[in-house]
Amino acid sequence: MTKKILTIIGARPQFVKAAVITRLFKKDDSFTEIMVHTGQHFDEKMSDVFFRELDIPKPKYFLNVNSLNHGAMTGRMLEQIEQIIENERPDIVLVYGDTNSTLAGALAASKLHVPIAHVEAGLRSFNKKMPEEINRVLVDHMSDLLFSPTKQAVKNLHDENIRKSVSHVGDVMYDATLFAKSKVSELTLSNFGLQKEKYAILTVHRQENSKNIESIQEILEYVKKYAISHSISVIWPIHPRIKGMLSSLDYSGVDVVDPIGYQEMQDLIHFSHTILTDSGGLQKEAYFHQKLCITLRDETEWGETVECGWNRLWKGLEYCEPKRDISDYGDGHSGEVIVEQIRQFLG
Repeated sequence: MTKKILTIIGARPQFVKAAVITRLFKKDDSFTEIMVHTGQHFDEKMSDVFFRELDIPKPKYFLNVNSLNHGAMTGRMLEQIEQIIENERPDIVLVYGDTNSTLAGALAASKLHVPIAHVEAGLRSFNKKMPEEINRVLVDHMSDLLFSPTKQAVKNLHDENIRKSVSHVGDVMYDATLFAKSKVSELTLSNFGLQKEKYAILTVHRQENSKNIESIQEILEYVKKYAISHSISVIWPIHPRIKGMLSSLDYSGVDVVDPIGYQEMQDLIHFSHTILTDSGGLQKEAYFHQKLCITLRDETEWGETVECGWNRLWKGLEYCEPKRDISDYGDGHSGEVIVEQIRQFLG
């Protein structure tokens, strides 16, 4: 009997993770996947281009909930997802990561007694001022299947007395990156006027970093000094929410560009000198491409990237540990493990 999966996505990193699992569902007649796009990332360069490049089917539902405060955004998503669950009657709801879309999907499923599978369970920054941290904790405590990307994530769950149906499956973003690495092209460098290993990539989007002009300007001053000291340029694919602040910022020496598609970003990471970011996903992708990352935050949920010498925090840590491989992320087949465990759970 075919099992119905209701997948909730809404933000750029979730599109990448979902693409891996969705490709596997499409090949398997025992599953039917219904996709819901909340619209949290909604414009062409933050959403549509990912669906095209990653061959993700057009979502059956597009909620168009965005550009609101956290409470309003989560509430409106919750209301609409609840109605979709009642209409579709899925066997399980699948959520990814730590966004408002993740929380809304899990809350709706929990209220209607539908099992929840959480991909990227157990991550903790231990900073409860981060909205993402609250989302992670709440979703994990509601979930019935918890797919952890690292052994530390499993330990974090055990420390919170979550032990049932917890699995260390590796990281589906590694699966996706291996696929992208097979197609990297130096042509992207020419398109942006860049030279191999002579530039850094900057991304900023976290609330604590983009809440005001002063926070972003502090990051820019740090990045410009880093670039000068290493004789490299900086390319900054700017988040739409921050673009409106540019007129108030001194970003001289930094090349600001519109958001970049998935494969183009993988090309740029692959040939870069350094990644400077507050993104969780980019911290790992830097490692997958064997590049140094500097995390523009005071903590990271991907501690193994710091411990193994591929990442460091921008404040209070001016060096990297000796580089060594990270085994936790799996062998590029995490998606298959997740799909098989969902199959076993649903019988």
